[in-house]
Amino acid sequence: MAGSMTFAQWGNDLYTGRRSYPIVAKRRVWFSIVGVLGIASIIILLTKGLTLGIDFRGGSEFTVNGTSTTEQSVAVDAVHEVLPEDEPRVAVVGGDAVRVQTSQVSGADETAVVEALAAGYGVEAADVDSSFVGPTWGESVSEKALWGVTVFVLLAAAFMAVYFRAWRMSVAGILAMLSDLLISAGVYALIGWEVTPSTIIGFLTILGFSLYDKMVVFDKVRENTTGVLDQSRNTYAERANLAVNQTLVRSINTSVVALLPVAGILFLGAFVLGAGTLRDLSLSLFVGIAVGAASSIFLATPLDVSLRQREPKIRRHTEEVLAERGRLADEGGHEAELAAVAAGRSQLIPGHHQGHGSQPRRKRGGR
Repeated sequence: MAGSMTFAQWGNDLYTGRRSYPIVAKRRVWFSIVGVLGIASIIILLTKGLTLGIDFRGGSEFTVNGTSTTEQSVAVDAVHEVLPEDEPRVAVVGGDAVRVQTSQVSGADETAVVEALAAGYGVEAADVDSSFVGPTWGESVSEKALWGVTVFVLLAAAFMAVYFRAWRMSVAGILAMLSDLLISAGVYALIGWEVTPSTIIGFLTILGFSLYDKMVVFDKVRENTTGVLDQSRNTYAERANLAVNQTLVRSINTSVVALLPVAGILFLGAFVLGAGTLRDLSLSLFVGIAVGAASSIFLATPLDVSLRQREPKIRRHTEEVLAERGRLADEGGHEAELAAVAAGRSQLIPGHHQGHGSQPRRKRGGR
């Protein structure tokens, strides 16, 4: 239909520069949004906190199998008969089983809880499984999880610094990934689901996805900004903005393809099978992939541009380009072309559209 635009055409327009969004130019807006979300996540984590699973805090776990009812209040009442001051955590597993987590119990108290749960759910005592996780093992899991995240971040920073030969891109990428982790943890704390080893695996996975997406964008930024100081047509920020637009469709497609199966697993784990490994893993993956894709577009490259513009040579080059553009505007020539350049469109692609104003920048002292 005339006047309509397909997704493929939209993506092609972004890549060639016929269409562009001033993502880098509005970086203060994105920084403000991320700052608000980060502060909100910190407040949630400090006030509500993460709901640590039994693997991290230690305790006793009872699983009632083959029950005809999954009413959680039955488990709470049964535990309170033996442990009046305990606040058990109850979850439905698989549709016909109930998982009950309590503080550490053993001996006669453990037997009493098993019998109370069996009586409450109308099953045999043999259908109630019990296990114990010591606090020492839980502390070991927490320590290893923290070390895993720390090692990943350090290796990712070193890899980006070596690959791009630019520490500023490395810093921007790491800050963006840490914001992904913080916001994802805040959402997880807000929902209140338990943090299990599966959750930690999910967080490490989203860091890997986030790193991959940012590497794709940064690689295009490096390609577009090579030799940027040797011309007087575009600034570093404008060429970086083109890179973000050129990789926008790829980031969206990759994220959607990743989110669809994760969303299916999340729905299956949360509403069909009940609490369990699938639910814990899929929630962290779903939130992290969505946040990581957004930060790759709106945070990573704008951070890199902000850091690069602190360099005297980049700042000086930007001033000269804008001054030259202002001079051409005063002369009244090529208003449409100047507007396109300022918006970050087609003239930004290196090696293309060689027209007015595309000559290489003259070096000082040359003719």
